[in-house]
Amino acid sequence: MLKTKFAKVVCSLSLVAVAATGLVSCSGGSSSGANDSQVAATINDKKITEGQVTSKVDALRTKYGLSSDDAWGSWLARFNMTPESVREEMINSFAEGDLIAAGAKEMGLEVEESEIDSYVSKMKEKYSTDEAWSAALEKAGFSESEYRETIRTSLLKSKVQSKLSEDVQVTDEERLEYAKKYSSFLNGAKRSSHVLIATDDKETAEDVLARIKAGTLTIEDAAKEYSKDTGSAAKGGDVGWDKLNQFVKEYTEALKELDKGQVSELVTSQYGFHIIKCTDVWEAPEELTSTDQMPKDIVDAITRMGTTTKTNEKFTAWLKKQREASNLDIKPMPEGLSYSIDVEKYKKPAAESPEKKPESEQESSAEGSASKSESSESDSSESK
Repeated sequence: MLKTKFAKVVCSLSLVAVAATGLVSCSGGSSSGANDSQVAATINDKKITEGQVTSKVDALRTKYGLSSDDAWGSWLARFNMTPESVREEMINSFAEGDLIAAGAKEMGLEVEESEIDSYVSKMKEKYSTDEAWSAALEKAGFSESEYRETIRTSLLKSKVQSKLSEDVQVTDEERLEYAKKYSSFLNGAKRSSHVLIATDDKETAEDVLARIKAGTLTIEDAAKEYSKDTGSAAKGGDVGWDKLNQFVKEYTEALKELDKGQVSELVTSQYGFHIIKCTDVWEAPEELTSTDQMPKDIVDAITRMGTTTKTNEKFTAWLKKQREASNLDIKPMPEGLSYSIDVEKYKKPAAESPEKKPESEQESSAEGSASKSESSESDSSESK
């Protein structure tokens, strides 16, 4: 999902995203151009050069298929941005890292080199050779030292948020408001359990299914004895509510067809054969007046989402104070930068502009918040 601010597309990534999805260029790698050494901004007397900013913009344009002037211009026009506003966003992202580092130091928080080593090692494991790792770093616009600094900033941010969250509480009134907000999305949520059997053992899968359907074997016992999804097997095959998790397409489609108490036929996915039982369905009442009208697991998920929301709000306020106390001086944008183009010719006349706002400008949907929050909690990863 594209956000309306270019820098936030990638450079507001959480540590989890950086570590789990791959290398993303938010570094200040090198660039080539007449303006490279020119100072774009200073933050508390620390210089940010035009070369650093340009490198960052160019790498992201490449990653998102915006290298051509037409693609770049159309994207800027679509989101009502200009090269000047992109430059300012990028400068702000550089400054944010410095602000977080300074603020974390004041709070007595620091990151050990061993912590960074751990995350770098996890990333390296995704690549077969050191050469492949180095190539990935180069493609993303990082040197290894720059990548380590990105991880350091992410870890510091996480520690600051954790510290700020210590006194964050979601009140009963707030919990109910969150519940009301998400109830329409959660309406019809289905809870399920499954047994996962290897693709090369269809005979066992068919036998287990037949016994479950005959009533001589429960889904709980079958999961504990036969399922290769060890995370859910320990819980009798339970993988929670579909609206709070992300399952593989085949699993999701099969579950949609089941009513409470029904068992699927064999469902084939990349992980093997699934035998799925719908164990519960939640129907939202016409008027939600209490969280007691919701299953406890759903209320718990909503509480976690509320805590995250309040923590993020508190962090934003904290960062704003850090910025107000700093001295950020952004210099005028020079001519001749590689990403500087005339956006006006890419803008559609008002009558032709779509009325619908870009997806990211709409209010965050319950679907995005709920599935993202709960999927990080689930330990039955093989069913996803």
